[in-house]
Amino acid sequence: MINIKIASAQFENSSADKDYNLGVIAEMAKNAAAEGADAIAFHECSITGYTFARPLSKAEMLNLAEFIPEGPSILKLIELAKKYKIAILAGLFEKDKDDNLFKAYVCVDQSGLIAKHRKLHPFINPHLTPGNEYTVFDLYGWKCGILICYDNNIIENVRATTLLGAQVIFMPHVTMCTPSTRPGAGFVDAALWNDKTANQDVLRAEFDGLKGRQWLMKWLPARAYDNAIYVVFANPIGMDDDQLKNGCAMIIDPFGEVMTECRSLDDEFVIAELSPEPLHLAGGFRYLEARRPELYKDIIGADHESKQQVSWLKK
Repeated sequence: MINIKIASAQFENSSADKDYNLGVIAEMAKNAAAEGADAIAFHECSITGYTFARPLSKAEMLNLAEFIPEGPSILKLIELAKKYKIAILAGLFEKDKDDNLFKAYVCVDQSGLIAKHRKLHPFINPHLTPGNEYTVFDLYGWKCGILICYDNNIIENVRATTLLGAQVIFMPHVTMCTPSTRPGAGFVDAALWNDKTANQDVLRAEFDGLKGRQWLMKWLPARAYDNAIYVVFANPIGMDDDQLKNGCAMIIDPFGEVMTECRSLDDEFVIAELSPEPLHLAGGFRYLEARRPELYKDIIGADHESKQQVSWLKK
């Protein structure tokens, strides 16, 4: 297995403007290929935009969504992959022949569509249907997986994708800088973005604090470390509808170390060269080898009582 160079990108998408977003994807794919990247990954719903879809009706969602692989956005991605000789991973809303709607993320290369993942835990719009399959595919001799945003917060999903053979998991997100029950969470004032140059110090402090990166670093490196995988994290920068997002697209190695990360307030990508050796040297590889599934297979696979219903938690 030879080394592979992967780029992870952040950019400010435009809601419902596929032409604009695909234009940015095209330019970044071109530049990443020129810098030697074999693949470039973009964020969740990078083609369509994300947060604006909250109030859309089913009819509006169906009008926005596309069939895969014959939809125009997928055909455009394949055209770009052929033109620049680079694999491209990007997200959009998908529909099927029965008018079911999904949150999808695809990987295309010069040969066409090579992988599609449907988000297992969608929630941005009530008309979305959950996917029911894990996704593992070959990319230039590497086994890769895809888990979209909240899919990664359920730790079983990452472990299952790893056990199916994934050595790299692409984790496209639209996350951070939103209210939550966790300490320190909340929106970042969107007015700061109106003059991001003048406000860059304040923005960086907000983006790197508990509203953003500090929260991410509590759990994302652990997914890589515990499973001895490379993690490719992508996230938008700037305004996504009415919410300000903090970017920080990054690639993490199987030791849980950040290899490279976007640190500007602009559209940007970073590239890391992945080698196979850490996959076997990292502690997570030993943890996988030491598993005793007979102890917990019936526990993990069983239904569980919601903690919200456990009486002692209410006391």
